[in-house]
Amino acid sequence: MSRASRLGPMPAFPEFYEALNERSPFPWQTRLAERVAREERWPTEIGVPTGLGKTTCLDIAIWWLASQAERLPHERTAPTRIWWLVNRRLLVDSTADHADGISDALRDSGVSALRTVGQRLRSMAAIPSSSPMDVIRLRGGVDAQLPVDPSKPAILLSTIPMYGSRLLFRGYGTSRTMRPIDAALAGADTLLLVDEAHLARHLVSLVSALAECTEGAKQILGGARSRPQVAALTATGDAEARDRFDLDADDEQNEIVGRRLDARKPTEIRVHKGDSAKNLVQAVEDLLREAQYSSCLVFANTPDTAREVFTRLRKRFPSSVADAVLLTGRTREREAKRIRDRILDRVEGMAANREPGRSRRKHLIVVATQTLEVGADIDSEYLVTEACGVRALTQRLGRLNRLGHHDHARGVYVHVPPPKRRGASSPEWPVYGTEPEIVLRRLEDAREPNIPGVNLSPRQVSSVLGEPGDDPGRAPEVLDGLLWEWVKTTTPPAGEALVEPYFSGVRGVEYAVSIIWRAHIPDDRQRVWPRPFDSEVVSVPLREAKKTLGEDGEITRLRPDQVTVESVETRVLRPGDVILLPSDRGLLDEFGWNPEATASVIDVSLADRGLPLDEEAIRRIGGVSLAEPVETVPGAPTLRDLLKTALGDVADAEVVDGAERQEAAEQFHRVLFEGTPPGWEQIEWQDFLRALDATVVSPPREVSRFLRAVDAKQERRSDDFDETSLSPTAELLDSHGDAVAIVSQLMAEKIGLSPELVDLIRQAGQLHDAGKADIRFQRWLDPRANGGNERVSGLLAKSRTPTHLWNATRLAAGWPRGGRHEALSARLVRRWVDTVEGGLDPPLADLLVHLVISHHGSGRPLVPPVIDDAPEEIAWKMRGIRLEVPADLSAVDWDQPARFKRLNGRFGPWGLALLETILRRADHAVSRGMPLSDLETDS
Repeated sequence: MSRASRLGPMPAFPEFYEALNERSPFPWQTRLAERVAREERWPTEIGVPTGLGKTTCLDIAIWWLASQAERLPHERTAPTRIWWLVNRRLLVDSTADHADGISDALRDSGVSALRTVGQRLRSMAAIPSSSPMDVIRLRGGVDAQLPVDPSKPAILLSTIPMYGSRLLFRGYGTSRTMRPIDAALAGADTLLLVDEAHLARHLVSLVSALAECTEGAKQILGGARSRPQVAALTATGDAEARDRFDLDADDEQNEIVGRRLDARKPTEIRVHKGDSAKNLVQAVEDLLREAQYSSCLVFANTPDTAREVFTRLRKRFPSSVADAVLLTGRTREREAKRIRDRILDRVEGMAANREPGRSRRKHLIVVATQTLEVGADIDSEYLVTEACGVRALTQRLGRLNRLGHHDHARGVYVHVPPPKRRGASSPEWPVYGTEPEIVLRRLEDAREPNIPGVNLSPRQVSSVLGEPGDDPGRAPEVLDGLLWEWVKTTTPPAGEALVEPYFSGVRGVEYAVSIIWRAHIPDDRQRVWPRPFDSEVVSVPLREAKKTLGEDGEITRLRPDQVTVESVETRVLRPGDVILLPSDRGLLDEFGWNPEATASVIDVSLADRGLPLDEEAIRRIGGVSLAEPVETVPGAPTLRDLLKTALGDVADAEVVDGAERQEAAEQFHRVLFEGTPPGWEQIEWQDFLRALDATVVSPPREVSRFLRAVDAKQERRSDDFDETSLSPTAELLDSHGDAVAIVSQLMAEKIGLSPELVDLIRQAGQLHDAGKADIRFQRWLDPRANGGNERVSGLLAKSRTPTHLWNATRLAAGWPRGGRHEALSARLVRRWVDTVEGGLDPPLADLLVHLVISHHGSGRPLVPPVIDDAPEEIAWKMRGIRLEVPADLSAVDWDQPARFKRLNGRFGPWGLALLETILRRADHAVSRGMPLSDLETDS
């Protein structure tokens, strides 16, 4: 049976769309899908007005990819990964919800068209799973989930900085060892759908410039898949852009499209002097004074103005009359979800799918910054906006009477001159420069006599507002030398160029840090537990963070490994740093970052991991007193006494057995139910406690002991500490190498590499851990190991040693701290390449050595040496040849930088990173215990 027969006939796009969305596509959506499939590429710009379903571009991209499933992988032209990019962090992200909906439908639907597309997508991945594609959100400046299998279709939703930093090998919140993988997933086999691309012009230009820098590199994937393909989605794009896709007559005649294009948006223009926040509030009052309970969206240009407007509105409107919420980009996911649930409520919110005309119990007033300009499928009855630019106003109006159901809809445009600045030749507004002056003039020119406003329906808005007058400024030129510095991820050069200006422009950069609130703050050079995750992050401008935290104070930040911490002075904070604040420091309220907030902040990492058993952490969490007796009887122990007994931290003369410790832990657990910490709801706190296993767990030495959540998420192992060598079951070295060879070979085949590269990656998979044959490493993996390198079949690749004993066994084995076994693996491979007759061609020999030396993210361009006081010889039998090399980890392979540079020139930075990624992700998958029987083959 042929591959095409097994996969089933591919449904036409309208059939797929209707099965997925339960409605027919608009004419433009079908026309675009057919054009993409016919031309096997996307137009450079898609100029569809807001409110007309631009998120369908995800549907089209997935459908196009599935349509090529029967092709041989190297013949495919549709990229495997689809990035949806926006210029700001979105907290109401309808596109992400739509992506999740696609994934769910393709996984579970019984509809034939969806089942067929899901089956086709599954056939492309080496590692099968219940979902035919991954959906990943990159929300904050902390390491996030990544696709496990680079051959698996995926949708990744990201901000411009999160994507741009990854593309340039400096991913925000990514450890140095993971930067090459992030770069490969961003820069190869990818389609970039850039939403409102006018906000990302520098990034779009950067992608083209990087292609020019690597023109001489070998294209290792078919079609145009070796480089990012870009499609700009914008309602306010370049009217003269070549290869632009627009609506046509068929769309104009569509009833739904026509209603949305002609949706009434009468907008009053108010010109005031003085306080912008005051006038925005007055406009809201005027709109809602005689209105029935309605929804009103208020746009402010800065977080400070937004919070001031919100604070005043809460004073003007009692809670019985209006529900007011604030949404800015400086909000943590926990708080954002609660706000999002209120905004998107089908009864009291302003979701676009809310039933038209349905009555409300009170007004809903949402005060927001630019975070609601894109990505939010909301439909407000009233709109108040601060003066802004042409593009921003067009986007904001897209949230007013979005679907054309509100005949009473009205907007107010509030123009207040900016504060005068000494030496300024013309007035300039924050964010928008001089453009609001142009917008005001055009609005007033369009206003009819004796009428306070102008109708800014989607059909008319561009003719009223005209061409945008914004100036994105310039971005620095990308030079080959700069790119060469950035690809050095293991040992970044001192004083290297910051990447931000290259994708944000010189003027548009907002340097920021990521802030996380924790109850337990580890000591200097110790690990943070659990590892930070992106949903607990708030991004704050660097300058504001320094001002709020105090330039002269000390702060705890993550080190480059993203696992351990260091204490530094606030004044030395850098863009992209991740800061850990004690949860009782405040600075966060129910609506996000607030320098005036003093109340304790909930540590959201607790819910997924457990409760740290640390006196300071318990005090910060609050709710109970450590000093108060737990019972009213004389001599009753305090909570502190129970904690110490549970941990075994008692006086030397006392003996506490395991049963007593367990009993104390259980009593400690019960007492916690008696209080509710600040910020927690009682039921939320008690649900958290019920989910804990009242048994003390000891993680690695540097981390506080804790009560673990029963369903705790598994802690991700770190390449920086060789923790992928830990496993629930011991695994032999040969078996592990064979398994990684099989998985990496299949990934390479599924991606579409040439047979020559597939075979070389398979060899690298077999040989990557040869350095673990060092007897010291064997003793580390198994302290009972007594043997020698003669017993090759008995050498281990994985250890069952508990994590809390991992450091102690390393010391006892004599393996140097920070030593990298992959340096020894590469040394053995180099010796084999030099020994065997008729060996590999020099470029392939270079690649084999590099893949082995870089399989934990080192060797770009060097593996840092360590002090090694007791090196021995290491022996390994490779392809029938016994090899012996020195095991001295203080020795440096000085050929590696030149080798690394040659490979970057041959395969390009992202091609080489992709080759590394295939091997590394295969190693990760096998190390997690994935059965080889689960692999997806074409047989």
